[in-house]
Amino acid sequence: MRKRLLCIAPDDAHAAALTTGPLHDWDTCCVANLGDAARALRAEGYPVGLLLRARSLLRSADLDGFLCHHRDTQWIGVFRPHDIEHAACRDLVVEHLLDYHTEPVDPRRLAYTLGHAHGWALLRRPAPSTDDSGLLVGRADAMVRLRAHVARVARVDAPVLVWGESGSGKELTAQSIHAQSARARAPFVPVNCGAIAPNLIQSELFGYERGAFTGAARARAGLIESADGGTLFVDEIADLPMDLQANLLRFLQEKTICRLGSTRCIRVDVRVIAASHVQLQRAVDAGTFREDLYYRLAVLPVTVPALRERREDVVTLAEHFFGLYGDERSPRLTGFSSRAVAALLDHDWPGNVRELINRVRRALVMADGRLVTPQDLGLETPLVMTAALDDVRARTERLALRECLQRSGQNVSRAARDLGVSRTTMYRLLTKHGMHP
Repeated sequence: MRKRLLCIAPDDAHAAALTTGPLHDWDTCCVANLGDAARALRAEGYPVGLLLRARSLLRSADLDGFLCHHRDTQWIGVFRPHDIEHAACRDLVVEHLLDYHTEPVDPRRLAYTLGHAHGWALLRRPAPSTDDSGLLVGRADAMVRLRAHVARVARVDAPVLVWGESGSGKELTAQSIHAQSARARAPFVPVNCGAIAPNLIQSELFGYERGAFTGAARARAGLIESADGGTLFVDEIADLPMDLQANLLRFLQEKTICRLGSTRCIRVDVRVIAASHVQLQRAVDAGTFREDLYYRLAVLPVTVPALRERREDVVTLAEHFFGLYGDERSPRLTGFSSRAVAALLDHDWPGNVRELINRVRRALVMADGRLVTPQDLGLETPLVMTAALDDVRARTERLALRECLQRSGQNVSRAARDLGVSRTTMYRLLTKHGMHP
């Protein structure tokens, strides 16, 4: 696989002199301005970008916005000797560039820098999701099984009971089932039983007629009725009062509802997906949940794994949320430091994916440097033994090697080139970690 480079150079002759020789194995696209560069990035996408005579590009007021918009590309700058003394150039380096060179440029050193940037870009590239709906991210065995389970469940119309710890992604799982089902174009209506006052749940679920109670100035359809043709997601169903459990059971059996204050039954075509962080079988044994409703809901049980059971997905998820909430970060913030990665891998994640989202979003706002630190994530830890730190580094290195091999189709030579290391070094690393392509 040839490496691709986007070179932005106002001076074509200067670009030609630098992008030959040691860079002969790169597919290089040279453009003279930011408009052409933006079109090239939209059409092809380039993991590495080179800004030649970068100070002259600063005359464009759009440079900062351009680099912010294309922050997934790793940018290298080339400056004339005295350019770097100017505050604008220093700000450009600090906020947007992975590295920089000053003229006269040593082509071999530049080739090495660009190769390093290319390897870094590949390591930071988010792994493609194999979930058709794009909602369930991760490659751990537990997530592969969950996606396969979701795909089978989505093909039929029976009730689903999703169990998982708080914050593990039960609603995303329900959304994925809906998105892959024949009901995907119809509404997905969520209701959280724990967030609605008990005296309001019946009117919220089943609706009411005008005059049904004080303040009911007009008739209103309930959430079940508004989900007609689609999916009703009933979260924290263990919090549903016993009398309403009977009403929900009747709806599941008869597919009809009766609005509060009405005697007329309305037929509704809705698939019900229920979820709980409480084991409903235990709630049945404790007498707080109806056994007949439990068996009516648990036709297709689905279990969502806790984040600690899919620890190899932690970094992938953190990178995913880093991009998803990218508008909240400063332009200079480009990723996670190795110490932050180690802290992410060492944390127990009692709050599961919800906790990870919150910590990443906090880091996007609080980080001052180019890379997120453990302190930015709120994961400061006391000093640990050297052996423990070595173990974390080894795990991080092993994950990086595995991802690069997968992207190169298990081709060791190609993976070595992508990482910017020799084949000998690559084989030494593979032997060190007991990995055989």
